[in-house]
Amino acid sequence: MSGKQIKTFRGHLDYVLLAKFSPYCDMIVSSSLDKTIRLWDIKTEKKLIKIEDGDLDPVWDIDFSPDGILIVTCSNDKTIRIFNINSGKQFQQLKGHSDIVRSVQFSSNGQNILSSSNDNTIILWDIQSGNILKQFTGHSDAIMRAIFSPDNKCILSCSYDNTIRLWDIETGKQLHSLQTISHSIFDIKFLPDCQTIITSSNDERIRSYDIISGTEMQTLDGYSSSIIGMDVSPDGNTIVTCSNDHAIQIWN
Repeated sequence: MSGKQIKTFRGHLDYVLLAKFSPYCDMIVSSSLDKTIRLWDIKTEKKLIKIEDGDLDPVWDIDFSPDGILIVTCSNDKTIRIFNINSGKQFQQLKGHSDIVRSVQFSSNGQNILSSSNDNTIILWDIQSGNILKQFTGHSDAIMRAIFSPDNKCILSCSYDNTIRLWDIETGKQLHSLQTISHSIFDIKFLPDCQTIITSSNDERIRSYDIISGTEMQTLDGYSSSIIGMDVSPDGNTIVTCSNDHAIQIWN
């Protein structure tokens, strides 16, 4: 990555909470405190669709299904919703967390969803049945993000307990823990090597770490407020971020 900003998307009327690449990197989906979900064309920077719903208050996380047809969302009402991006219609809900759901992610086969919550738990769901397959416990405070590793063998999570944790998806056991005392981590992502992770935080910086050794590898500056959401392109060369300054930025 060169650290150069290359595009900015504007249109939301309040804080942008989140921005995500589509599987083919031709679109970005974003959510905001303006209670909308918006789909953007990366090449033209134009808005493609806008989903407005009274229940989207606010949407804390969004993810595309592997085929790019569905998005999954989570919000303050403790539920997980799935929408079709072509129609903008909701067709399924998942319920099981006892507090605000902070993050959601599709598995690479599109059959499962991973979620994290203010109830200090991570849940692995079966989409078709809506059943809970596994629950991961150990964090002592709200879990802002939980994600699958690229090889689907591990789960990475970050929490207000100031730790980043790596879990074995089969056994549910914790493999590694990284303490982050000086700043709160809002978001985490793996790079394709399954060992390097990217973090965004309340100190206006993007950082990369080796999750095994805990070594900080790189820092990116350029924001005037907390960076509360981000995504990494599948090749690991581009990052899209959003913050409390109402802007979405893309970095090489």
